[in-house]
Amino acid sequence: MELMAVIKGLEALKKPNENVTIYSDSKYVIDAVEKGWVHGWVRKGFAGKKNPDLWMRFLNVYKLHNVKFVWVKGHAGHPENERCDRLAVQASQDSANWKIDTVFETGNG
Repeated sequence: MELMAVIKGLEALKKPNENVTIYSDSKYVIDAVEKGWVHGWVRKGFAGKKNPDLWMRFLNVYKLHNVKFVWVKGHAGHPENERCDRLAVQASQDSANWKIDTVFETGNG
C-alpha cells in the first residue's frame, strides 16, 4: 500500500525533473531507496522479493524526478499521516471499488 501511494503520487506529476519530498511512515520503502536495496534487488532479478512489478513501476517514475524522502513516525499525531491512515482504512473497507491486481492474481508478482 505504501509503495503504491508513492508510485501514484509520482505518476500524478505532469512534468519531469520536479523536486519532490515524500513523507512516509514506511521505513521499508524509504530504506529500500535510500540504502540502495532496490538496486540490488533489480540486479538479482528480485529473487525472493515481493512486488517486483511495483518496484519496477516505482523506479521508472522515480528516475524522472529529484526525490527526497522524510520519515515520519506512524500513529504519532502527524496530521497528514493520520489522514492518510484514515483514507487507507476507508479504501480497504470499500470492496465495491477494489481493482483486481492482475499481476498478483496470475502469480507473476
